[in-house]
Amino acid sequence: MMNTKVYKAVHDLAEELMAAANRNDTKKFELLYAQLKAICIENENTSKDHPVQWETLADFTEELEEAIEGYEKALKKSIAINSKDHMSSVAFSMATLQLELGQKEAAIKNLQDAKISANKISDKELKAEIHDLLESLVEEG
Repeated sequence: MMNTKVYKAVHDLAEELMAAANRNDTKKFELLYAQLKAICIENENTSKDHPVQWETLADFTEELEEAIEGYEKALKKSIAINSKDHMSSVAFSMATLQLELGQKEAAIKNLQDAKISANKISDKELKAEIHDLLESLVEEG
């Protein structure tokens, strides 16, 4: 279970990051991003460490390779706590970035893993997105 204080801080920062991005306020965005990154680093390998903070950081990371590294960290932490919801969403997000970078095989592997994890979740929309993207890639050959 995620520490409530950390969850609230990450959630609030995510909302503020979205608002800054929507306003194209780069200075504010960078400041908020630095705060989120500091939370992740401060909590890393402690009892407060949780996939949500790393997934959120990756969601707002503009450099694709760096975002994938964040998702990889989130995925490892999701597996460690056996959180099927996070395992599915993180692997899906990572796969979409891998496709942008032309890493089709890695994306397919993550989507296959996401599909397996998604068998145990209730989010039907995410399940459908994973399935549809995986099918479209497999059909392409």
